[in-house]
Amino acid sequence: MPMDERTRADVERAEAAIVEHYPRLVRLAYLVLPPSMGRHRRVLTAHGLVQRALPRARLRRPDGGLPAQRGPAAESGYDGVRLRALRLALAHEARAVRGPAAMPQVWGLRLFPRAGGAEELALDQALSAVPAPVRAALGLWQLEGLDEDAARSVLARAGVEDPDAAQRAAAQLDRETGAGAGALLNSAEFDPCTVQTRPTDLLRRRQRVRVALALAAALAVGAAAVGLSRGDGDRTGHPETAAERALDPGRLQRTPNEQWADTSRVDFTAWPARGRQAGDRELLGRALRVWAAPPADTRIVTSADTSTRPPDHPPQLLYAGLIDNVRVVVLHDGERLVRYAEPEDATPTLHFARVDGADPTTGAALVIGRGNGWMRYLLAPWISEVTVRDLLAPAAPGHGLHVAPDGVTDRIPTPPEGGTGCGHWPAAQFRPSARIGTTAASQPFLVTDLDDLVPARLTSPPPGGATAAGTEGATAAPALRRWARTGCSLGELRGAGVRSVGNWAFAEQRLPEGGGSATWLCTRADTWRGPGSATLTFLPPAGPGRIAGRAADTAACGRFGGPVVGDVRWRAKSGTWYLLAAGSHDVGGLDITGGARATGAENTLAAPAGPDAPAEVTGRLPGGGSVRALRP
Repeated sequence: MPMDERTRADVERAEAAIVEHYPRLVRLAYLVLPPSMGRHRRVLTAHGLVQRALPRARLRRPDGGLPAQRGPAAESGYDGVRLRALRLALAHEARAVRGPAAMPQVWGLRLFPRAGGAEELALDQALSAVPAPVRAALGLWQLEGLDEDAARSVLARAGVEDPDAAQRAAAQLDRETGAGAGALLNSAEFDPCTVQTRPTDLLRRRQRVRVALALAAALAVGAAAVGLSRGDGDRTGHPETAAERALDPGRLQRTPNEQWADTSRVDFTAWPARGRQAGDRELLGRALRVWAAPPADTRIVTSADTSTRPPDHPPQLLYAGLIDNVRVVVLHDGERLVRYAEPEDATPTLHFARVDGADPTTGAALVIGRGNGWMRYLLAPWISEVTVRDLLAPAAPGHGLHVAPDGVTDRIPTPPEGGTGCGHWPAAQFRPSARIGTTAASQPFLVTDLDDLVPARLTSPPPGGATAAGTEGATAAPALRRWARTGCSLGELRGAGVRSVGNWAFAEQRLPEGGGSATWLCTRADTWRGPGSATLTFLPPAGPGRIAGRAADTAACGRFGGPVVGDVRWRAKSGTWYLLAAGSHDVGGLDITGGARATGAENTLAAPAGPDAPAEVTGRLPGGGSVRALRP
């Protein structure tokens, strides 16, 4: 039955809009889709959703048929296909579906948008922590250029239950990400139409071609049945499934030894396969089978918010060998590290950890073995030198650490357990090879063990405009002195899936009555899953620091966190109590109200106030607006 003319015109307009604005529509769909899908599936799904946004054709009624009841005219053209693509992307997260029915198929390759820098990575992590309607609102503002009223209307028509709440959350995220969010969302990191590729199956592709040719020949001569041969010689009478291929040790991905020095992606994907048992098919097969279907007595350890799902494609082999009488296999599936540990005469252990978005520093090492009070690292091939130092002894020099040819270090003391005191805090200082890029990329940096599979990087941006999410290291003398006074607080972050911890000295304050100079720190912990926490600490000239404020699941003190303000009560030698307040460099003044009153035009302020007098501290921003002090 032919299409009616009105429908034909609508479909043609929609088709023209999709063709003309295809990259724009796919970028919006990619932003709204859940980042937990992984970049490959997210790219393909975004393309599939936009291609499905073409309206269905309505057939012309036959002569004499009753006309259909008229409703409101369907939107056509660009607005219509954008609305339909948005509905599909929002529904994808709401219904937890696995992908569109007509998703484009790509065989033998995995697709990824071009890797961005630290700012793009931080924005992507912030986006992963909010629901799809919030990402949609941000996309309508920053990618589509809609104002709040127009975006609210589109969100409502797309099925968002509370468009106002979505826009409020998007506005908060927009403030946290700063004025550069629009430019970052328009960068290559968020462009699913300009992608890089990696192979998925190089080892067996030729074999599959031979099998296909054999099957075609058999069909040509009228063979009744064809048995497809698997890599292990088992004739099953049916083609291998994706799950079977993922469990075949012969299909494990192995990165060439020197690829790390000739790639733009310096992370776990650039690690070669190492270890004396990297060719032990029996050990590798056991590790894969236990991962896919752990026996009941298997000990399973997971970092925060890390999936334990079986592999859906052959993972990458990083290591297989004997570590302190324990057979260890480490695998990487593009998003997670999986460490399989098989002690003699004991049940195996599986440890899962998220590592998506790793970089040359956060992908520089993993914990290959652990015992009572010690651990060993397996180092990335680009780490050329390792020393061990005590964070609590900043003046003491570090001592060199021996590294075996396969990248395994000698034993390193682990940080003290909670409740056992904190007389030392070991940290490892890594120096990358100059072969991985710029001078900045080859600067030494610190990491420490926080009971996860991957150590946390320690940073210490200098006072001033930087933030705790900055890329500066923590090896300079002033930074080491600050870590010496706050290092023991790292114990609170154990097992939380922490990616990096930054000690940001956001203000220096002259104390009243000649009390010397105090430092205000914001210690920010960023997790692999995205959200982070912040702790403000007041460091007097001598003595222990005091917690001035805390915030969980926050962008405070991060790259996109904006200004921060804190306050404490402090007693001078005369016995007089003061309320001390400080803000970051972007705070133009401070106000104290309540039981004490004072105002100042700088980012530090002191006012006499009793130890229990109620007071509130507010920071004034140069462009208008205010920020309240964090509470302990």
